Amino acid sequence: MQEPTPQGSIGQPLSSGDDAIQSIIPYKNVNALLAYYLGIFSCIPCLGLPLAIAAIVLGYKGLDACNANPALKGKVHAIIGIVLGTINLLISLGLIIMSLVARGTQ
Repeated sequence: MQEPTPQGSIGQPLSSGDDAIQSIIPYKNVNALLAYYLGIFSCIPCLGLPLAIAAIVLGYKGLDACNANPALKGKVHAIIGIVLGTINLLISLGLIIMSLVARGTQ
């Protein structure tokens, strides 16, 4: 008697190990992966501004790569990099403006 093939969470057959890792860590879409990590590390106060800008740029490059090749994973990583980069860019710019205004009033 033949055993049934293992099924994924939505009824799809389980994929090979390389595809499973690619769906969790999009190592083939380097721009999206770097955008994700730079977006997270842009939360560090002293590094926020340059890392946030890099996260936004690489995030858009990662999205372009996903749109050009639909089989390429990493769209969510790119979006998270863009969102975190934008939030941290706005926070960094706000802190810089507030510190300049505070110096000007003294």
